[in-house]
Amino acid sequence: MSRAPQVAGIVLAAGASSRMGRTKQLLLFRGQTILECVVDNALASRLQRVIVVLGHEAEVLEPLLKNRAVTVVRNPRYNRGQSTSLKAGLRMLRKESAAALFLLGDQPLITPEIIDRIIAAYETSRSPIVLPVFEGRRGNPVLFARETFARIAELSEDCGARPLFLEYAERILKVPVADPAIHLDIDTEEDYLRLLREHQPHAE
Repeated sequence: MSRAPQVAGIVLAAGASSRMGRTKQLLLFRGQTILECVVDNALASRLQRVIVVLGHEAEVLEPLLKNRAVTVVRNPRYNRGQSTSLKAGLRMLRKESAAALFLLGDQPLITPEIIDRIIAAYETSRSPIVLPVFEGRRGNPVLFARETFARIAELSEDCGARPLFLEYAERILKVPVADPAIHLDIDTEEDYLRLLREHQPHAE
């Protein structure tokens, strides 16, 4: 019986939160920071290991993770675009990792169940890109198989992974999920207040 492919998680948490006006990874949610929520959900899943890419205020964020079984990498080029963080995370992968699941550092409602559903879909399909869909609209996190890594390494600094969605369009596996959390990230103060209002009713 063949072994299941190893999937690593890469948490992208290097951004400067320019639209928010303050470091959103440090915002409190359910008794801890948003970054800690994201990382703990990743650690509770079937991911083989978890890598966290930091940039803006890394010196403040990294101590929050010191007692967690994660690998932290600092991206000094984070202000040049998300692709720099994608590449920084991939450089930390071990050769046995067959795929990487990229999680956003401002999506605290992505549960271990969502992560595991994506991993399971990859295990059975071996598609180069696996992404969740809720009500017909794709969201995050997104899994990229090793065959895409070389293309990610070639991305220009000022773009994310969108060019790969076009290149691999016919081979993308879309996984239906029953949770709108895949669309919820915290970009603005209004997003944060809605998160607290709808998902933390007893927030102070």
